[in-house]
Amino acid sequence: MMTLSLLSRTLLPLVACASFVGCGVGGGGGGDTLSEGDLQARAREIHHAAITMDTHIDIGGNYGTPEVDPCVGTNSRVDIPKMLEGDMDVAFLAVYVGQGPRTPEGHEAAKASAMNKFAAIHRVAEEMCPDKVEIAYTPDDVERIHATGKRIISIGIENGYPVGHDLSLVEEYYNLGARYITLTHNGHNDIADSTNPRGGEPEEEHGGLSDFGREVVKEMNRLGIFVDVSHASRKTMMQAIELSEAPIMASHSGVSGIADVSRNLNDEQLLALKENGGVIQIVALGGFLQVDPPGRREAMEAVREELGLADRSSLRSMNEQERAAYMERIQEVMPQYEARMAELDEEYPRATVQTMVDHIDYVVDLIGIDHVGIGTDFDGGGGVPGFNDAREALNLTVELVRRGYNEEEIRKIWGGNLLRAWREVERISAEMQG
Repeated sequence: MMTLSLLSRTLLPLVACASFVGCGVGGGGGGDTLSEGDLQARAREIHHAAITMDTHIDIGGNYGTPEVDPCVGTNSRVDIPKMLEGDMDVAFLAVYVGQGPRTPEGHEAAKASAMNKFAAIHRVAEEMCPDKVEIAYTPDDVERIHATGKRIISIGIENGYPVGHDLSLVEEYYNLGARYITLTHNGHNDIADSTNPRGGEPEEEHGGLSDFGREVVKEMNRLGIFVDVSHASRKTMMQAIELSEAPIMASHSGVSGIADVSRNLNDEQLLALKENGGVIQIVALGGFLQVDPPGRREAMEAVREELGLADRSSLRSMNEQERAAYMERIQEVMPQYEARMAELDEEYPRATVQTMVDHIDYVVDLIGIDHVGIGTDFDGGGGVPGFNDAREALNLTVELVRRGYNEEEIRKIWGGNLLRAWREVERISAEMQG
């Protein structure tokens, strides 16, 4: 049976012929009915008019320093010049803290790491280039700043580990600008179970949310913080949806109906997300968009080992000094690495921006247009051919137009759905605070 969303995207090209020359009767997508030039022009028009939001971008510990100055350009996938070039309006920067020892000392170190990143974000927006970028704390802020032409930063915390076992820290982080908290990362914490336990951990510790985690979710609802379930176990997510009075989000995830990996959401979770009024933000990380073809992972590991390159988990475990030394050491082998990766891409095709839109299609066809957005995970592993950094954001819009999405639908995907859910989070918070 053809769903309503599929039907509308099939009929849209016929309607479009009324206003574009060169239309023909084609198959099921918009690209068959518009000339490529008209399609590109239409995509640019829609992209520029939309509020384009990416809900998950990682930053390093040296962000907002002379070495990594996002105001003038960096080697990162997202900075202000790249956002301007790609017409990317809003970047949710992730205050990421990797899971460590769940001890008083470990929690204190996690808090210090989080505070360092909060300070860096505020330094960029308030001292380094306030003429170019501003922090948005509310959906109204997003719309107000967007009207000025500045780029927009909002803030999320990736991993509830910096909360430790101190509920008061949730409000402290809110006051610093946190508008979502990803309950877990890789490894269980005191809040909830992760979908990816660390080595030596059981598959489940709490059976989903811990008792403390339930208090954290309630406090997030009270304050107006999105509950983010990317990285959370399926039990954690379903319990969070049952408990939360406000819409939740998955800030950077895919769908297991296309790529059956533990980090992705299955149909049951997506249907629950719809009932909750939440949003899934589709990631741009190839390993979550498609399952690697047989042999690719082994071939990649062989290249890394041959060239002395660390894998992602090893890189994440390095401190800032170790990472800086490592990055300096590998510069001379990077051209060789990139050439070898290009060869592997020919042999084992990677996920692309088209695969991202496959995931968007899947969500729309299952639960409708109102519950999907974009959360790339740039600078945390994200980046696929066609959408490798913020400069290429338009390519996603082009693919959406090619498949027959209309302007209203594309505006929802790029930011409208997230803003709608965010306003509901705020409304629930106001009610709870009386």
